[in-house]
Amino acid sequence: MQTRAHVLGYHESMRTPRWILAVMAVAVGLALVAPPLAAGPSPSVRYERGTLHVYQGTRRVATLALEVARTVEARSQGLMYRTSLPEDAGMLFVFEEDGRWGFWMKNTLIPLSIGFIDRTWRLLEIQDMDVAPDPANGPFRIYEPRQAYRYALEVNRGYFARRGIAPGARLEYVPAR
Repeated sequence: MQTRAHVLGYHESMRTPRWILAVMAVAVGLALVAPPLAAGPSPSVRYERGTLHVYQGTRRVATLALEVARTVEARSQGLMYRTSLPEDAGMLFVFEEDGRWGFWMKNTLIPLSIGFIDRTWRLLEIQDMDVAPDPANGPFRIYEPRQAYRYALEVNRGYFARRGIAPGARLEYVPAR
């Protein structure tokens, strides 16, 4: 005859239900093999490469080496976890349609400026973005332009000002071959 303790799976000497021991064993096993959350950049994210020429009026004022974030995964990772960005480099975020998506600085360790660009490659607006007090946990300010855009360009903070780039500038993207 089984007692209540046998039905519930108690081990007589430990008085701990066997199902709890099994759940604990599985949890410990998963903790040993699962990657930690927010451990760093995903090695599976790949960025396209290209060059961006920037014209203020008729004069070319800058040329940037670009990484292009075209996929959801690449846009989500962006410049996270990097400790530096070369002066004449940036990341171009490409969206499938015009919108007003916000950007934040989660896990971003360098101060950036962001330029929002319309579908005709005109610079609409520039915002400076600060590193969060706690880059992993925030709080995070959301950087969102006043109007819809198709592309966003992140560069070192102050890059646009140092190069004399202002809203209205025309940009020309050249994919790497």
